Amino acid sequence: MADLVDDGGVLDRLEPGPDRRRQLHADVDPAAYVVNVVTFLVSTIAVQRLLAPLPDDQVLREVLRMARAALFRPVTPTPRTASATASARPRVPAGSSAGAAEGPPRDQRAAEVGERLGQHRRGLLEARFQRRGPVCYRRVVSQVAAGTARARALALVESIQTGFATALESVTAAVGAPSRFEAIRWQRDGGRHGGGVRLGAGDTAALDRASINVSQVHYDDEPDRALSSATALSTIIHPASPHAPSVHIHVSWTELRSGRAYWRLMADLNPAIPDQVATASFTAALRDAAPELAELARSQGDRYFWIPALGRHRGVTHFYLEDHATGDPDADEALARRVGAAATGTYARLLDEALRRATPITADDRARQLAYHTLYLFQVLTLDRGTTAGLLIHDQNDVGILGSLPARVDRALLGSWRARMPPPQDALLDAIVAALPDARPSPVDEPTKVALARALRAHYQAHPEALALQASGGVTVPTVANHRAG
Repeated sequence: MADLVDDGGVLDRLEPGPDRRRQLHADVDPAAYVVNVVTFLVSTIAVQRLLAPLPDDQVLREVLRMARAALFRPVTPTPRTASATASARPRVPAGSSAGAAEGPPRDQRAAEVGERLGQHRRGLLEARFQRRGPVCYRRVVSQVAAGTARARALALVESIQTGFATALESVTAAVGAPSRFEAIRWQRDGGRHGGGVRLGAGDTAALDRASINVSQVHYDDEPDRALSSATALSTIIHPASPHAPSVHIHVSWTELRSGRAYWRLMADLNPAIPDQVATASFTAALRDAAPELAELARSQGDRYFWIPALGRHRGVTHFYLEDHATGDPDADEALARRVGAAATGTYARLLDEALRRATPITADDRARQLAYHTLYLFQVLTLDRGTTAGLLIHDQNDVGILGSLPARVDRALLGSWRARMPPPQDALLDAIVAALPDARPSPVDEPTKVALARALRAHYQAHPEALALQASGGVTVPTVANHRAG
């Protein structure tokens, strides 16, 4: 341990700041201090989400402040001249507009603090745990790194969520049909295993149904589960006009207890009345975001969104990368950010263009939209692995998991597809039709979503083998099994 203290090792690792004249407290035992700080950091990582669910950057700043205060003596201020006082920058409360104008954005400062502390943690842990063997050292350091990566993944999807909702509110307000997103929070096991926030809007002149969901589920207190945490953004927008396309976007990051982590990226355009220009624009934006992976993503997406019973795809252009991990976490995160930005930004522009055209809507247009919304519901409830996995893992966010469903469908049309379904999925379709109100069009409101969730859950619990009949882009991950205790 002494090698940490030699030549200012402790000072270098704790980064005392620009004033290098700080001195250690007279009674500090540096070696014992390092041991206690390591214990403090590790215990903070282990229990802070369970006992004090504060924002990660807030916790990290306070841990760093306490560590510094315990080591260094206070610096006696140097008398300041009147000119120095006049030229000094005033302290501005965090979050004020003045503060934002004089420094980097708050999110950037928080990320920098978190990254610096992550480096300090790794430095302090290295000498402490390498002596207990390489396996122990790798496990502890990987846990510290995973905590930082988890926070970064959440910040990424939350930034996409906020930016997309803001863009859609701006677009709808600009055409005189403002649609405000309302936040709905949910908790997994009372918050012990995380939760999420759903931004929802709908039944407006511009939006039929819109849902932008962010969640982070973790099992820090249950090490026998294969999954350590899952962080995701999933959004679906169904405009009110049949001349404006729907869109589905998914960005998620999964970390396993083994230390492996990967991304899942999806984006698909779903028009009731196809527009070749809009299709080409959406496709090009995603190709530009991931030029080297565009063909793989298209191929996997085309396979995943194929509906065998109907002999057609859901959507007109598809981007899908499953289990994506190159071994370069920074590059993978950058890809996720680019894909999310390209999909949301391009869709907001396409929606704006479609709403501004204000194409007259005929009865045939409405009929085509209702038929397509019915097909959309059919694909989600009978083929989509993500939806089914969410419902099988827990029942604490059924309405949110089914947030992708349109507001109205054709119940009779849906039932007419039963003869094309293989067993036992024909029985699943029967249960879905039974859960829908007997009306035309049939409303898909919150009580209906709850009934549909129960129908799907009961079906796959009775017929687990039917999961093999669900969609696959060529790579299938054991999502449900990863969430279960081993």
